[in-house]
Amino acid sequence: MPMTRRSRRPNRHKKAIVASLNVMSRLKKPAVASSLVQAPKSCNPTLWFLSSAASHHHKITMSTKAPEDPTFRSFDRKQGEKYAQARRDYHPLLYSIVLDYHTSTGGKFDTVLDVGCGPGRATRSLAAHFSQAIGIDPSDGMIATARSLSDSSSASEPVRFEVSTAEELGSRLSPPISEGSIDLITAATAAHWFDMSAFWPQAARMLKPGGSVALWTSGGVLVDPSMPNYQAIQAAIDKLDNSVEDYRVPGNLLTRHLYAALPLPWTLEKPVPEFDQATFMRKEWNTGGLSDGGEVVNFTFYDNDKPVDLNTLEKVLATSSPVIRWREAHPDAVDTERDLVRIMRTEIESALREAGADPDTTMMKGSVSGALLMVKTKV
Repeated sequence: MPMTRRSRRPNRHKKAIVASLNVMSRLKKPAVASSLVQAPKSCNPTLWFLSSAASHHHKITMSTKAPEDPTFRSFDRKQGEKYAQARRDYHPLLYSIVLDYHTSTGGKFDTVLDVGCGPGRATRSLAAHFSQAIGIDPSDGMIATARSLSDSSSASEPVRFEVSTAEELGSRLSPPISEGSIDLITAATAAHWFDMSAFWPQAARMLKPGGSVALWTSGGVLVDPSMPNYQAIQAAIDKLDNSVEDYRVPGNLLTRHLYAALPLPWTLEKPVPEFDQATFMRKEWNTGGLSDGGEVVNFTFYDNDKPVDLNTLEKVLATSSPVIRWREAHPDAVDTERDLVRIMRTEIESALREAGADPDTTMMKGSVSGALLMVKTKV
């Protein structure tokens, strides 16, 4: 099915689009040596660069101030519930890596603060390990959804969900989150919307000595090569990704490149000395494997990363913020044959039929790339 011609991009996105293009044109040698990983030998070098945007020689640079989220922040409860239904939790091994790192220098399990928590999926998973768990998000709709799904901490305390920003970290709530009271701060696929020049100093104030920050994100969808006609299926998914380029803002670019350019405490114009650069850790996931200095083990970024049907794949990809913004700009095309997500599905169905597979019964197999960044405050 031919792609429909895109209408003129919304004016409110123009500055963000220009900023995104400028990011891609600026490469420089890294100022700080970090544990960036080598690409697996089986991985296509071009795909590896697109999924990690980093090597031992170059990294993408970006302004310390990412734009405010123009989409999820305005969600109402109905939208939050729809988002929660489509998104899965992260793999238990990811949480284990975070918690093991946190305790490596004596980190405690008193209080965890999950920032940009959305409907609270990661918050609830972490709550089982802490005496107190708090999730904050700037969206009223997301917090309403999180509260409706609320769970308890390891001490049977209800998880606290509040409307607050990454730049304030609950300091203006009633009652406020106290400075020096947090053991672990997390952000699950959310840090790309933070003003990092404000987040890092505030995080330093809120954390206990020896406290930890864990920021992670997922990247692109990678189709399993065992799928019938997998290259055509991957092409259909990549085509959708390219078709929403005009609706991608700098924050989206940070996730696409797995936080390779995310500002760190020591790269800010005003560095935050409370964080110990020597404790910085970065791990990357790609094509279903965890790569750490050449070591590759079987691992998937999301929990229950099992094959899904086309209906589920369509729902998941429809929660991408560039897709949401495209649909806002093309309301008459939503859920019609002109909808970009529907076009992708039609092309996948055609690819499966060409390979002799039934689109109604064939389950989609694949994974996503991902990255985890962690650092601790000085003791």
